[in-house]
Amino acid sequence: MSNDTSKKDQFMGKAKKAAGNMMNDDKTKEEGKRQETEGKVKDAANDVKDKANDAFNNRK
Repeated sequence: MSNDTSKKDQFMGKAKKAAGNMMNDDKTKEEGKRQETEGKVKDAANDVKDKANDAFNNRK
């Protein structure tokens, strides 16, 4: 999982939510919320992974 993927998911999710709002389409809006949340979770997982790697590499 790259940071680019998580950012793309967040961006696309926001776009789908906006499209769902404009078209009054609850399904599209919910898909957008899900995709945006998925991107945020991936981003958080990457942060945890990076911090764990840093802690491992900086151990004495």
